[in-house]
Amino acid sequence: MNEIYTDEFRKIMQANCDFTSMRSNRIEEILNFARGMGISRLGIAYCITFSHKAEVLEQYFSKYFTVYTVGCKHDKVRKKDILGGDSKRIMCNPAGQAEYLNNHDTELNISMGLCVGHDMIFSKQSKGLVTNLFDKDFTNNNNPGIAFSEIEGKL
Repeated sequence: MNEIYTDEFRKIMQANCDFTSMRSNRIEEILNFARGMGISRLGIAYCITFSHKAEVLEQYFSKYFTVYTVGCKHDKVRKKDILGGDSKRIMCNPAGQAEYLNNHDTELNISMGLCVGHDMIFSKQSKGLVTNLFDKDFTNNNNPGIAFSEIEGKL
């Protein structure tokens, strides 16, 4: 088991033990974890559906960290530039979001409501640690936990 836990992973695991609590909400846990890890630069990558929540979160975390935010339509990349064709539709740009935050040397990035697949690209490209605050779920008001009762009834 020890061979799969690097020193970095052990530091993360220790910070979880030392600085998170079942009495804290998710935002408080992110704050306490980040402060415990000695993080100074925080990134927020968000879906534009979550623009207001990203602004509130930026204001809150700015009391403790230097915060950078980047929306999913960053750099206004057209569909044809990523997937070909002739569509002028503006696509989400999760790799661009990660690049933006990497360029600002963020140490911890919060993913807020990125689409399935886009969240994976963002996480894979991010140099900083990534945690999720919201998962997009179009049919359940961005609460994927509701889907469990829906699928359980089909079993």
